Amino acid sequence: MSSIGDGCLLPRPQGQVVKMAECSGLQFVSPYAFEAMQKVDVVRLAALSDPELRLLLPCLVRMALCAPADQSQSWAQDKKLILRLLSGVEAVNSIVALLSVDFHALEQDANKEQQLRHKLGGGSGESILVSQLQHGLTLEFEHSDSPRRLRLVLSELLAIMNKVLETNGEFFFKSSELFESPVYLDEAADVLCILQAELPSLLPIVDVAEALLHVKNGAWFLCLLVANVPDSFNEVCRGLIKNGERQDEESLGGRRRTEALRHLCKMNPSQALRIRGMVVEECHLPGLGVALTLDHTRNESSDDGVSDLVCFVSGLLLGTNARVRTWFGTFIRNGQQRKKENVSSVLWQMRRQLLLELMGILPTVRSTHIVDEADADMEPNVSVYSGLKEEHVVKASALLRLYCALMGIAGLKPTDEEAEQLLQLMTSRPPATPAGVRFVSLSFCMLLAFSTLVSTPEQEQLMVMWLSWMIKEEAYFESISGVSASFGEMLLLVAMYFHSNQLSAIIDLVCSTLGMKIVIKPSSLSRMKTIFTQEIFTEQVVTAHAVRVPVTGNLSANITGFLPIHCIYQLLRSRSFTKHKVSIKDWIYRQLCETTTPLHPQLLPLIDVYINSILTPASKSNPEATNQPVTEQEILNVFKGLTGGETGRVNQRYSITAQLLVLYYVLSYEEALLANTKTLAAMQKKPKSYSSALMDQIPIKYLIRQAQGLQQELGGLHSALLRLLATNYPHLCIVDDWICEEQITGTDALLRRMLLTNTAKKHSSKQLQEAFSMLPGNHTQVMQILEHLTLLSAGELIPYAEVLTSNMNQLLNPGVPRRILQTVNKLWMVLNTVMPRRLWVMTVNALQPSVKIVRQQKYTQKDLMIDPLIVLRCDQRVHRCPPLMDITLHMLNGYLLASKAYLSSHLKETAEQDIRPSQNNMMGPEAPEVTREELKNALLAAQDSAAVQILLEICLPTEEEKAQSSNSHSLLKNIQSAAAAIEPPSKGVEEEQDSLLCNLREVQCLICCLLHQMYIADPNIVKLVHFQGYPCELLPLTVAGIPSMHICLDFIPELIAQPELEKQIFAIQLLSYLCIQYALPKSLSVARLAINVMGTLLTVLTQTKRFAFFMPTLPCLVSFCQAFPPLYDDIMSLLIQIGQVCASDVATQTRDFDPIITRLQQLKEKPNEQSELCKDLFYKHGLKNMGSMDPDVQLCQCIERTIIEIINMTVSGV
Repeated sequence: MSSIGDGCLLPRPQGQVVKMAECSGLQFVSPYAFEAMQKVDVVRLAALSDPELRLLLPCLVRMALCAPADQSQSWAQDKKLILRLLSGVEAVNSIVALLSVDFHALEQDANKEQQLRHKLGGGSGESILVSQLQHGLTLEFEHSDSPRRLRLVLSELLAIMNKVLETNGEFFFKSSELFESPVYLDEAADVLCILQAELPSLLPIVDVAEALLHVKNGAWFLCLLVANVPDSFNEVCRGLIKNGERQDEESLGGRRRTEALRHLCKMNPSQALRIRGMVVEECHLPGLGVALTLDHTRNESSDDGVSDLVCFVSGLLLGTNARVRTWFGTFIRNGQQRKKENVSSVLWQMRRQLLLELMGILPTVRSTHIVDEADADMEPNVSVYSGLKEEHVVKASALLRLYCALMGIAGLKPTDEEAEQLLQLMTSRPPATPAGVRFVSLSFCMLLAFSTLVSTPEQEQLMVMWLSWMIKEEAYFESISGVSASFGEMLLLVAMYFHSNQLSAIIDLVCSTLGMKIVIKPSSLSRMKTIFTQEIFTEQVVTAHAVRVPVTGNLSANITGFLPIHCIYQLLRSRSFTKHKVSIKDWIYRQLCETTTPLHPQLLPLIDVYINSILTPASKSNPEATNQPVTEQEILNVFKGLTGGETGRVNQRYSITAQLLVLYYVLSYEEALLANTKTLAAMQKKPKSYSSALMDQIPIKYLIRQAQGLQQELGGLHSALLRLLATNYPHLCIVDDWICEEQITGTDALLRRMLLTNTAKKHSSKQLQEAFSMLPGNHTQVMQILEHLTLLSAGELIPYAEVLTSNMNQLLNPGVPRRILQTVNKLWMVLNTVMPRRLWVMTVNALQPSVKIVRQQKYTQKDLMIDPLIVLRCDQRVHRCPPLMDITLHMLNGYLLASKAYLSSHLKETAEQDIRPSQNNMMGPEAPEVTREELKNALLAAQDSAAVQILLEICLPTEEEKAQSSNSHSLLKNIQSAAAAIEPPSKGVEEEQDSLLCNLREVQCLICCLLHQMYIADPNIVKLVHFQGYPCELLPLTVAGIPSMHICLDFIPELIAQPELEKQIFAIQLLSYLCIQYALPKSLSVARLAINVMGTLLTVLTQTKRFAFFMPTLPCLVSFCQAFPPLYDDIMSLLIQIGQVCASDVATQTRDFDPIITRLQQLKEKPNEQSELCKDLFYKHGLKNMGSMDPDVQLCQCIERTIIEIINMTVSGV
């Protein structure tokens, strides 16, 4: 006989049978026999014993008697063998008799009985199949012939199947004499098999299987039924599983279903694991899944690998399917709650099997006896404990993770025996291999997660000894196993978390190491915290040990796990180094230098917390408790070989990652220092700032450009550097530079590489200098070398920068070809992408007037940031050399931005000056700050406006340029004449257009572009410059050339309201040009305001001021009319009014002026008739003696000219 726990999944030799618990006296179909039936292997069937053959007779008899579909010769031979095999068996005759019944009539009667039962509501009532039973079922069965036997079994079976349907899944046990009497079981089984085979539509095999679960010996009947219809095995199993309970051990029905399916899998062991897969898929019958796994585990070959049971249960609990995890976890929890029949349950068998596997890999010589530490130190790196075998380490790790899942996810409560053996395994000592490192890490985390496993003082002492061994052996394990992230860093990290009371961080660390989310109560860590902080790792020991840990070589994101950098980061956060006066600066510097791409995510947080520990003391009581910053020499060493000008690929000791990290450290340090200046000043502590000389030697722009190409590998470092640059070095973040850089680093760079010849590579800076020295007479050689240099990359151009800039003064001499100037401009812009600050200083010094160059007056970076206007104090010839003026304007824009950043940082650096006066200041501490901020803003505004005024002056033509253009109109005059618009272009206009294509016009365009950028960046500059005023000759240029001049419409009303007459005149003149350029509703309203103001001023101004105001502003009225014709009436009324005022003044002196007033009235009333006549008379007689006229007379004549221009403009349709 065979019990549930002793099942066999391998084929047995012939004659051996399988006996089960409920059906203890019954014989089951063996796997050998079932396989023979599946394959219809007649030879193997012939080898079966009579008892085994008896179970398969229904199928074999049907095979022998029924007409086969296979008409081959081989089957004919096999059929003869089957007949010969059956000839000696007596029971065959009864089965033949059963097959001789009229099954069609039987099926009809069965259907009628089914209908009758439905009508009667499922009651017993009359039976059509079996009428008037005089004895019990058993006696009736014994005395009946074959047809009646079929009817008896069919009637009983249909009754059970109907009741199954009526109960809707509720299990019931049906007592039936037919299925219980041991004497007639074989005959009843024969009848059952024949009925199902002959009446498949009436008796679906899945429904029959479901009904058999409700009778005694149902599993035996089911196995016989399936054995005689072997093709239905999977269908029956799937149906039973699908209809099964979610938790099979909770009910009798679930246990019987599990037992039946387990019988079936015993009979067909090759399909057992497939049936287990169905169980998991449906999330039904978890006990069956475990039982099948146990059967498979006991019969598989014993090896040192991870067993199928461990894999199966781990997959359920640690898989990604939450539904499966919850289902199996419920099975574990419910199984523990049952007190009765605990030993016979599947859960108990599973736990026992796991415990046996665990004990099987434990070291053979091992107990809780603690060996003296003196004995343990006898041989270095060799423990007196018997360690785990190397082949058992992976299996041990799998077992630990499984027990963690069982306890943490499924809620398993270990017995004392399980806890003892688990602790023995966790504190064993594996070999120094990567798998050994993993095992120790898992054991350590399991101790933290389930500290209840350590319950006795002996066990606690064992754990402490094991932890001490971990500390001692950590370096040896790392050196032998070759794993960078070993358990030593994890120990340090946990110790630091315990010291800083970051228990949630320890829980996260444990969960991530174990690879599962389990609930750990912080209170359960209290005992471990005491052991760590007081016995093993005091805070001083932690900090001292952390500094001695070697840095991780070539640290990158590819190195996972817990590294020394994690430990140092936590210690810095908890300020342990400063508390115990342990210097960490050298370790951090070495680690930053030992980095590579892809960037490790912990590096930037490490730098930030390190900077904070430098600037912020650990406590107010001890302001000196800070870390030391990295020295300037150490910083320069990182950039050695890079500042010399070459690309840094040759003889470069440090990686680009290290250089970018050090740059990030320096910039972040300076920003944090400025941000904390007030706090540090209040504490009377001022950390040292890095010198400007150091910052000048770091090639910031070059490094940023390198980082741009490595954004994917650098994580957030590139964006962090850009943020720091935009805040502290805005002159290195000019938009034009980024656009230029895109052009330089795009496809053009690849084309340049293709065109780059060996000749271009051979040119040295010395050859370039020699070519420049020959410049007055020979331009060819310089041009050739410069053209070759344009093929080089920005980094390769750096050695030529000094020669290029130092010879710029020579390019100002007359006769230098424009192509040379443009090529130099192009090379300068390329160099500007990698070394802008140094290049700007060299260029400013090279373009100084010859007097300063002789005096050898050299400006520094700081000089230019304090006074950006030095850039414009260059040689005057630069102002008429567009390529060099472009460079000058670029530098001016950069230094204006740099000056703003410099003054802001200077204000923060000297914040202590605000604190000292505030102690005795009754206005409060905010008053000095506001004053200093206002002074800084005023200085910057004055600086910007001065730069704008100087640039506007440069736009004015010189006396020589005026003389050259004396034959034509002024360069700044706006060609608006109506006659010129309708007449064909004359020779004079062509000459004027030719004269516009000159250096002055190009310089004006460059200046207008820069002014537009400045106005957009800060609209207040526009207002300030126009309130200061500038020559009115420049108004046509500024309005037409600077698109942002429309901003002026916002403040012109305020400018007109100023008391100074000059500002009012300038405002009206500016408005006249703006109305032409921007004929908008806003312009119309401002123009109407200006006309009203002019009318008001007419009544209050004296004769002298009236002449001074209206003579320059009257022509503006023509522009108003041209832009806005609706203003015609208002303007004409104003002109007549002005004429009347002037005429009244003249009338007091003489009567000769009346004809002019009369003419003005006629012009207003009949403009078309009088305009041409007045125009001719005026030009014939009016201009002759204008100089000698009275101011009022001159003003009247100006009015007349204005009216005529307006009339002519109106008539011509302009």
